[in-house]
Amino acid sequence: MSTDTVTPAAPAQSDSAITRQTVRQRRWKLAISLAVTTVLIGIMAFAFPRDGISTYRLGDRTSTVDLGDIGLPTFATVAVCVVLLVIMTGYAVWAAYTYRRPGLWLPIVFAFVAVFAFLTWSAADGLVPVTGLLFGAVSLSVPLVFGALGGVIGERAGVVNVAIEAQFLFAAFSSAIVASVTGSFLLGLVAAMLAGALVASVLAAFSIKYLVDQVIVGVVLNVLITGLTSFLHGALLTPNSEALNSPPRFPRWAIPFLSDIPVIGPVVFNQTLIVYIMYVAVPLVAWGLYKTRWGLRLRAVGEHPQAADTVGIRVNPTRFWNVLLAGAVAGIGGAYFTLGSVGSFDKEMTGGLGFIALAAVIFGGWDPVKASLAALLFGFATNLRTLLTNLGSPIPSEFMAMLPYVVTVLAVVGFAGQVRGPAAAGKPYIKG
Repeated sequence: MSTDTVTPAAPAQSDSAITRQTVRQRRWKLAISLAVTTVLIGIMAFAFPRDGISTYRLGDRTSTVDLGDIGLPTFATVAVCVVLLVIMTGYAVWAAYTYRRPGLWLPIVFAFVAVFAFLTWSAADGLVPVTGLLFGAVSLSVPLVFGALGGVIGERAGVVNVAIEAQFLFAAFSSAIVASVTGSFLLGLVAAMLAGALVASVLAAFSIKYLVDQVIVGVVLNVLITGLTSFLHGALLTPNSEALNSPPRFPRWAIPFLSDIPVIGPVVFNQTLIVYIMYVAVPLVAWGLYKTRWGLRLRAVGEHPQAADTVGIRVNPTRFWNVLLAGAVAGIGGAYFTLGSVGSFDKEMTGGLGFIALAAVIFGGWDPVKASLAALLFGFATNLRTLLTNLGSPIPSEFMAMLPYVVTVLAVVGFAGQVRGPAAAGKPYIKG
């Protein structure tokens, strides 16, 4: 929401003089979002107050440094958080009214305080394992991050990758079989990347060569792969689970010294190989997209394919190979389901996370780093639901199950209007 105000033009000194007009906008969307959240937290705190002590545990059994537990009075802590939220909301309103744009720090700090208030209220006379909460959030975010990276690469090249869910499923299925037969999780990972690229090749062929609507092809692939893997799971994997569906899982490797850092160390530096690959993949894709010749060509065919064609860039081949690359990256995320998390393949095990990864692409503004941060947010929301259920939160379990998807919808609705996707995404290119 914004209000346009045009300042009067300066008096012209002659009939032919060029005058300048300054247009300023009041941007109310952030202020309204913060105000609504503050009201909801305030209602929670004062209409449904909870007494007791909320305890935060800063260590776990793997920590070499025990920071102990911190107990906070529930009602007083939540009340202080509400006051802070009111102050930040007031600042956002003032900034919008005076045509200022508050920094990125404001929504980040506001979100931290709001989540802390909600956790404290929910954990009255309960225990919040901080390290476990963060570790679970990172673990649940891994496939979302790889799916979001694949989505960014595909859409930056001009192809809308609605088939991330299909790439997840087929990669998880393939990695389970190959890793079970060979006994190697590395070969399973390679098989997952090839499976993701195979699904992406079908998307690329139909959308680029045969000019079929990209969204329709993606939806059809999702349905096709879901049915195919469900059938093969029942016909092939279930009767031969020991031989074909018992893959080795990625071992957890602790980095010396770094894994001993309190709270953060076990979360970030005591992970599996696929998580360490994620740490490298995000900055590598960001660097390649903005700092290399490959990234320049990729963005050119996604923004203005006609201009790219005039300077000698082969638009459709560039799109095709980059869609395959996007599928391979998403395939790594699919491998995490079977080789890093569950330990076996089950039908429809991805649970719609491919669509959440696509939402992270939009929420992140088609930027690799921002899309990855959005994926972390959704992973945190998913793990928060589990924690609140274990804490015995008074919120009904049905609403808790909705939490990750509500966060996804609010994120896309709240921010999709402020970002612009690649101009040629979803549009086939026909060489004139």
